[in-house]
Amino acid sequence: MEPIGTKLRPHSWDSEQSVAYEAAVEAANAVVGALSALIAREEAKPAAERDEGAIRMWEDEQARCHRVREQLDPANTSEVARLRRHFAERAQVLRGPAGD
Repeated sequence: MEPIGTKLRPHSWDSEQSVAYEAAVEAANAVVGALSALIAREEAKPAAERDEGAIRMWEDEQARCHRVREQLDPANTSEVARLRRHFAERAQVLRGPAGD
């Protein structure tokens, strides 16, 4: 996978938008990481106890996160804010109340 930074073109956004964008990307990364932990936990189970459907669902969600992150426009302030909130909330849910 190509790093996101290599896809950036000359920009028209300011430093505040840049920071918000980076925060949204990090929130998306947190979701991908939380999903990776769930997948690893499930794959560590004996084959007979594994929930392959859950693994596929989590892998699909990871793929969606990657697509959204790649398409996110730093100049679209409202979408950046919305996705930052969404991903932050989703990561918290995936990690559970103890913040695993």
